[in-house]
Amino acid sequence: MTFFRFIKDKALLLLAHLIGMALLFAFLRLTAYPLDDCVIILVCLALALLTWLMAQFFSRKKYFAELEKITENLEQRYLLGELMPHSFRLEDELYRELICKSNKSVIERIHQIEDAQKEYREYIESWVHEIKAPITAIDLACENARDERGRQIAAENRRVENDVDMVLYYARSDEVYKDYLIAETDLQEVCGEVLIKNKHYLIQNHMRVEVDCPHHVFTDKKWIAFILGQLILNSVKYRTAKDAYLHIFTEAAPRSVLLMVEDNGIGIRPEEISRIFEKGFTGSNGRKEGRATGMGLYLCQKLCKKLGIEIRAESETGKGTRMVLEIPRSDFTAVT
Repeated sequence: MTFFRFIKDKALLLLAHLIGMALLFAFLRLTAYPLDDCVIILVCLALALLTWLMAQFFSRKKYFAELEKITENLEQRYLLGELMPHSFRLEDELYRELICKSNKSVIERIHQIEDAQKEYREYIESWVHEIKAPITAIDLACENARDERGRQIAAENRRVENDVDMVLYYARSDEVYKDYLIAETDLQEVCGEVLIKNKHYLIQNHMRVEVDCPHHVFTDKKWIAFILGQLILNSVKYRTAKDAYLHIFTEAAPRSVLLMVEDNGIGIRPEEISRIFEKGFTGSNGRKEGRATGMGLYLCQKLCKKLGIEIRAESETGKGTRMVLEIPRSDFTAVT
């Protein structure tokens, strides 16, 4: 709050005082008061008014500075009304009561929205578990068929399962801590399981795969497998027409383990690489492919943040892409 704004707010009050002083001066002169005495009276009144204005200004400035400090340090700013300092001013107390009532309404609305979201998320999770049964049945039927048609159906069925998994992981992405188990994880084993799960899709697209992941890390096996699966499916989706190749390997860094998924696919344009983790961004490759949603890498980055993993992309148009997961080493891995 500036002094100019304060004076501007008190303009009507100041005008009333000036008019009163002018009328008092006229009255005193009409009643034959000496001019010097009239001037002294007016100066005393002006000094009293100025003193009152300065006291009011510094008092209000201190009060609002305290409010601003509380607001800046408050995570949930809609709770400001509950923490507002008490004031002897009636208008401050009335404002405080109104803000508290408004905040109560906001909190009630937030709880209604949270309950609705919780119900919807629970329904989605329930639906995903229900739909998993026919997906598994189709997969088993295709395994028993052991012909080309069966492999094609299995590959498409795997794509459906992947999309269903994306729905489930997206629904749970804001509450990773509820489904999170830190344990020593063999990255070679995780890669093997993900590749077996996607084998029909890889075979259908003639994708040659090489895995070299001897390192162990402490992370959640299920979530890292999902992220790795998304990266592998992206490599298949944007593969090169001939000799498609996928290399999954790890490297040790001073404070982390680098898990890399490298392909020789069509690559990413330089102007688009900074946007590939944005929600809904498909890029020129996605628009050509026609079935991209722009959710896969967005979800991967969101989950990586929850898990404390850094994800980044390195790519050159026409020469392939390397996705890097930087998994921090814990004290446990340092010992081993």
